[in-house]
Amino acid sequence: MSALSELELGNACCRYLTRRHYENFLVTSWFLPPATRQHLERIYAYCRLTDDLGDESGALAEARLELWRQEVERCFPGSRVPPLHPVLVALADTIAACHLPPEPFFDLIAANLQDQRVKTYESWEQLHAYCRLSAAPVGRLVLRVAGVVSPALDALADDVCIGLQLANFAQDVRIDRAKGRTYLLQPELAEGGVAGAVAAMCQRASQLLASGRMLEAAVDGGLRLQLMLYRLGGEAILQAIAAVGYRTDLCRPTVSLATKCRLLALAGLQAFGRTGHVGEKRPA
Repeated sequence: MSALSELELGNACCRYLTRRHYENFLVTSWFLPPATRQHLERIYAYCRLTDDLGDESGALAEARLELWRQEVERCFPGSRVPPLHPVLVALADTIAACHLPPEPFFDLIAANLQDQRVKTYESWEQLHAYCRLSAAPVGRLVLRVAGVVSPALDALADDVCIGLQLANFAQDVRIDRAKGRTYLLQPELAEGGVAGAVAAMCQRASQLLASGRMLEAAVDGGLRLQLMLYRLGGEAILQAIAAVGYRTDLCRPTVSLATKCRLLALAGLQAFGRTGHVGEKRPA
């Protein structure tokens, strides 16, 4: 098989995974340049596969994640043998083109390993540390793919991605319970029950998502719109969770396709109706 056909297969796998899985937000939009869309699809596919290895492998999860880590190491300079998995073949191309560091990818694996060992959280500090591994890396990768290098914007992206993950935790209480874990804080569960703990999680998520407005104001064009879509999708699921009385142990609210289309139109109007500046570009 030629290198080109391997890459084509990898890209096809990434597109399939991006379109197959439900998210509260649009992973990519047509307002982004085609190359950027493709890079984001590859990163999303990597995140999706890493999560699935952790969530769907049962007792083999830790062993499979360790094998996955070894395979991911082949995506970076210095490896004599390229990766075998089609998604990693495509991801390696993105890593090289965008000069992406290895830490965010390995942090995501570390988070999934932690899921195998830690089933409950007692404090916000503990949960936040987990989210620094499981969510924050994604926002930083999105900025790097767009050519934005700025510690200040990294911090804002961390807030947004952690806020999105908290919204997902609040949404998926019933699903996570079936997997034998919960991200709702134990003291808040004891004090306010499921509804109280979910409401507290949503409040934290809302506060963190608010950082997205400052992040969006600092970038231009298609990137601004894409970042708005992430924030607006997070805010939409928080509204849906509130609408069911925060009882996501009984039902799982979702953001409908119609709502996503409405948010896309809203983001388009807002994104191109203001001016901003892009953070420091990486060297060519």
